[in-house]
Amino acid sequence: MSTPETVERVVIGAGVVGLAVARALALAGREVILLEAADAFGTETSSRNSEVIHAGVYYPEGSLKARLCVQGRRMLYAYLAERGLPHDRCGKLIVASRAGGAPEIAALRGVQARAAAAGVDLPWLSGAEAMALEPGGLDCVAALESPETGILDSHALMLSLLGDAEAAGTVLALRSPVVGGRALDGGGVELDVGGAAPMRLRARGVVNCAGLGARAVGLSIAGVPPETVPPLHLARGVYFSLSGKAPFRRLIYPVPGPASLGLHYTRDLGGQGRFGPDVEWIDRIDYTVDPGRAALFVDGIRRYWPGLPDGALAPAYAGIRPKVQAPGTPAHDFVLLSPRETRVPGYTALHGIESPGLTSCLAIADCVAEWTA
Repeated sequence: MSTPETVERVVIGAGVVGLAVARALALAGREVILLEAADAFGTETSSRNSEVIHAGVYYPEGSLKARLCVQGRRMLYAYLAERGLPHDRCGKLIVASRAGGAPEIAALRGVQARAAAAGVDLPWLSGAEAMALEPGGLDCVAALESPETGILDSHALMLSLLGDAEAAGTVLALRSPVVGGRALDGGGVELDVGGAAPMRLRARGVVNCAGLGARAVGLSIAGVPPETVPPLHLARGVYFSLSGKAPFRRLIYPVPGPASLGLHYTRDLGGQGRFGPDVEWIDRIDYTVDPGRAALFVDGIRRYWPGLPDGALAPAYAGIRPKVQAPGTPAHDFVLLSPRETRVPGYTALHGIESPGLTSCLAIADCVAEWTA
């Protein structure tokens, strides 16, 4: 490779969080290069999700997810409104099913308590009250109402973040995978960048926002202690679209499970209803949607919508959550590692940015910018 080029800051990964971080650094006056291995921005986790703006109701008190989701949700609504970006603060019901009975009601109480600790009020509804709000066939024995939950167009958001970053001087380099690197004496990192025109980049500050690739990037940089790089476990979630008219105005979520928020009902801004995601632990990145999983979806959906018509589900798409925790272990918080924690001056790493990463993106970016700006 040629002589290294020098830049003030490099952000690795142009998903929604990487775009938000690049924007924050550029607005702080830094020269930023944003590296993306794919041929477009936001092609993985950022565009393969429910496009939900979360209120911040599920996460343990004091966790990064709890704090950054609530902060990020407020920032995100303000940003979307200021830019005129499409979104809908449609609200959500978290429901206890008849089949789930007392255990699900107790779980709802737990969700309500966690939300209150994070400063989010979730009014309690009887089954009759909830069903009156959604007369399209909802069936439940109790529910929590989340009026701050909404939906957005994730591509429009990412396009806007990129536009802000580029207007402030950021350069986006597509098809530019990080294939290695090394920590530099005196601070900073030199990166080996592959692609059609391989190069070396030296930067005083590097932020690893590579999502599903964050662990591989971290392990490829000589001088980053391997024990500071968290594990990566892949949890695929598939979605099925609903034919016909959307049955509910609000989003409908079952009581959350240990690895996901359950087979929930969402819709896009065009009114297309969909269900998912489920959870399937996999050992390689694979976005295949098995049509046969529809039978499992039907059983879960009919717990709160008994009127789901036969044959109404069609395979839609899949996403993969970059989880830190292994199957069967408790849910893990975001892992945001400052240079002090990576033990490499100038190197910041983000791991396990799954839900509510989309909602939290602006808050995460502000946090990271404080370390690296």
